[in-house]
Amino acid sequence: MRIDANMNSASLSVAFCLLSAVIASAAPLKINGSTTVNLPVAEAAEILRAENKLDIQVDTQGGSSGGISMLGDGQIHLGMSSKPVSDDDRQKYSQCHFKEIHIGEDAVALIVSKDVWESGVHTLTKAQIKDLYEGKVTNWKDLGGSKSQRIAFFNKEPGRGTWEVFVHWLYGSPKLAPQVNFPEVGGNEETRNKVGSTRGAISQLSASWADGKTVFALALVAEDGQPVEPTAANIATHKYPMSRPLFLLSNGEPNGDAKTVADFLLSPRGQDLVEKHGYLPLKALVK
Repeated sequence: MRIDANMNSASLSVAFCLLSAVIASAAPLKINGSTTVNLPVAEAAEILRAENKLDIQVDTQGGSSGGISMLGDGQIHLGMSSKPVSDDDRQKYSQCHFKEIHIGEDAVALIVSKDVWESGVHTLTKAQIKDLYEGKVTNWKDLGGSKSQRIAFFNKEPGRGTWEVFVHWLYGSPKLAPQVNFPEVGGNEETRNKVGSTRGAISQLSASWADGKTVFALALVAEDGQPVEPTAANIATHKYPMSRPLFLLSNGEPNGDAKTVADFLLSPRGQDLVEKHGYLPLKALVK
């Protein structure tokens, strides 16, 4: 666009508005948030770059909370979240009209290292987990392990979707969770690697990342006393207590390239990607 030096102020104003619109339309579509939701979204972005020539940037800075805050501040076009947007978030970012686009279902598991699993710890009760998290129990032998072994708890960073689902189940609200001094881990890959390489380790992790080779997902004892594993069937029916939805987030109804991404992830091809990465597609859920 050519801007003539002889233009009057009104014409200049119109010209700059048009120039801004051109620049905005040429800017990449920015997506940020959950490392859990990232897997199908990142692959969808690759497909849409190739097939639709879309310019898409996908990042996982700050996990779910990062996606929510950056969308709330207008820094990105779509957020990714493995937890619902809270009332506090909606109040804090009151100018943002958060829309949750449900793309699949997952679960938070408590995963342990191979040596813990082989010592016989396969199931925990909520009371045992609470004692473990609060530091009242520090040895696996007190939780059914066959030998004395120090517990190495790696806590997901507060604010991560995985952490919030865990403490909401354990305490009823993240606000009621006590302060703890465990080493913190961030994304799913970091968490799995840390637990898999540390003797006596445990952490919270997306159930689909429990590979059954280096880290193992524990069953949780339900109110009826029966152990419930984070299997697809138990997640689909929400019988497993830490089942959770996976979301794309937009400010109001998505439009333009953001709508293209959202529509693709809700399409059969997009839902196949959700399932490919170990999550439940919407059609698998039991309502």
